[in-house]
Amino acid sequence: MPNQPALDLNQLKAQLLTPDELRLAASLLYQSYHDDPVFMDIFQADKADYEQRLRAAIREELNVFWQEEQPVIGIFIEQQLLGVACVTEPGSKLSGDRFWHWRLKMLLTAGYVSTKQLLEKEQRIHAAMPVQHYHMLAFIAVAPQYQHLGLGHYLMHAVDSIVEQNPSSLGIGVFVTLEKNKAFFSADHYQQVTELNFSKVKGTLMFRARQSSPLTLVE
Repeated sequence: MPNQPALDLNQLKAQLLTPDELRLAASLLYQSYHDDPVFMDIFQADKADYEQRLRAAIREELNVFWQEEQPVIGIFIEQQLLGVACVTEPGSKLSGDRFWHWRLKMLLTAGYVSTKQLLEKEQRIHAAMPVQHYHMLAFIAVAPQYQHLGLGHYLMHAVDSIVEQNPSSLGIGVFVTLEKNKAFFSADHYQQVTELNFSKVKGTLMFRARQSSPLTLVE
């Protein structure tokens, strides 16, 4: 890939993000999910304010993750954020039905139709999970200029360490909308559970049972 920056993988570190780093994470997630078929459908990409509503929704999601003390993992070289993953833990309020203040904020930023569709999407995904106690990978992104260098797999090792630290979790699920991402998770031993259709698009629910992970997060 031309103009791709050199990267010393020995300098990589994975750690939970601080509140001051959430803005960087929001920007990275926005770039990654701008063309995601489900989000384009839910937030109505054909309308002029699509990008504004998508940005607002991602910011609100990250704020809720922080308030509810759910893991937001970043991979860094020194102070530069290269990738991020957001994970919900077993029994989290972020699974399925959201609490009322989240709904109110989303209604004000994303609109009624988008909020309703987003909630319905989450409810159907969680209803289709093969186990009751599990983690869920809500978002994962690597900065565009650092893709195809193995950072996604490094980030997934960090996610695995979160799962392994919770003895109540039977594994982790992810809902995949792009075929290339399905191949990425399949390579990491995720198994297909079922396909789900949402309005004009469809995706695959995948699950990986818990197993030992070699990576430890930096405190």
